[in-house]
Amino acid sequence: MDKLKRDLSELDVWSLALGAIIGWGCFVLPGNKFLNDAGPLGTAIALSIGALIMIFIARSYGVLIHRFPVAGGEFTYAYVGFKRKHAFFAAWMLGLSYLSIVPLNATALGLISRYMFPGIIQVGYLYTIAGWDVYLGEIVVSSLTLILLTLANIRGVKLFGNLAKFLAFGLSGGIVILFILTLFSPQVDFNNLQPLFSPHKSMWAGILSIVAISPWAFVGFDTIPQASEEFKFNPKKSYRLMLISIIIGALMYILVNTMTAMVFPWVEYLQTQPHWATGEAVEMVAGKFGLFILGIAILSAILSGINGFLLATSRLFLGMARTYALPNAFGKIHPVHKTPSFALLFVLVISLIAPWVGRAALLWIVDMASIGAAIGYFYTSATAFVLYLRDKKNIELKKNAPFAFLGSLFSIGFAVLLLMPGSPAVLSTPSLIALIVWVLMGLGFYLSSKDYRKASDTELAKNFGLEDIHGDA
Repeated sequence: MDKLKRDLSELDVWSLALGAIIGWGCFVLPGNKFLNDAGPLGTAIALSIGALIMIFIARSYGVLIHRFPVAGGEFTYAYVGFKRKHAFFAAWMLGLSYLSIVPLNATALGLISRYMFPGIIQVGYLYTIAGWDVYLGEIVVSSLTLILLTLANIRGVKLFGNLAKFLAFGLSGGIVILFILTLFSPQVDFNNLQPLFSPHKSMWAGILSIVAISPWAFVGFDTIPQASEEFKFNPKKSYRLMLISIIIGALMYILVNTMTAMVFPWVEYLQTQPHWATGEAVEMVAGKFGLFILGIAILSAILSGINGFLLATSRLFLGMARTYALPNAFGKIHPVHKTPSFALLFVLVISLIAPWVGRAALLWIVDMASIGAAIGYFYTSATAFVLYLRDKKNIELKKNAPFAFLGSLFSIGFAVLLLMPGSPAVLSTPSLIALIVWVLMGLGFYLSSKDYRKASDTELAKNFGLEDIHGDA
């Protein structure tokens, strides 16, 4: 089995995770969802609860990365715990989650430009899909960004790591600077934060609606296991890196949301249906300089999201190809750069379609990302618990067992909130239809993967890379 090059440092991996967690939504959701649903304090409580749950789940990731540091992540873990059918299902659902986030971030360039520089790239009107105007200018910008970042990823993981660090510091530094400028602005009145909870929902209904999207809000820390084959440090350190990225990610969300609410009396302001609440708040307290800093932070968030999920998706596909779950081409490693070049190019081609179909239609698919993430979290936590049941004397597995059990329950809870009719976070009808179609497609692919279904357990374990790591897996 061809191995990937071990060239990622601890700082590279932390930057990868933080950049994948904080995307465009951090800067748009305060006005579109967070404040309306839960208010300033309610959102802070909900995101803190969500982060705590993710930390519980991350414990199991840390244990499994240490034991199985190979590309494929949750695909590998689900196989270890539940064998091939469950592994394929977990990877198929997680693949949609990862893959959809790449073009979503790319099309966010056009969305943000409409807020910050209206008309600059909105040229060459083509058509309208689901209420979203599609422009040739936006397609060109999104496509060029995807192509350049894919080429950078193919050139080697070291270049990826350097880019991830640069973007992570641009993102977090920009948010901190903006919050400080807002905090000390004479125009800011802390009374604007009243009411602390949304007047449109009960306190707990509002908090629950934000907690329910935690798999989406924090998806990104789980890119770390996908890169584990490329660590040049001890995999035991991965949990600490996930912990720090989740905590800082939650803090960044809370800072941007609170900053948005402090500038105006937020309830009255949102009733005016502002074009972009966070952008208008920043411009009010810091003018064009503030918008410039905001632009750097948003651009860093978008590019780091594309960068991180290009890596995660391609490594997931690589792991699947090694075991015959996908065609062999997906397992091709570049002879010079030691990266999964075909898988990266496949993600690029699929992502290049998205700007042509309009962002509104794309969101129907992306709404399912939380389901895919929750399924990945479940199989990771459940596998860690199953390993404990198989070897109760193992100290590491024993210490993690309560976290693994609770992580499994939380993951099921996330899925129930997203699928149960009447839930404050239930998926829309178009999203549910898209989910059913994706599951049926997965069933078709599984039935057509004869080599994967018929290979012996010994052969699959070898191709997963488990024989060289942990013979009793």
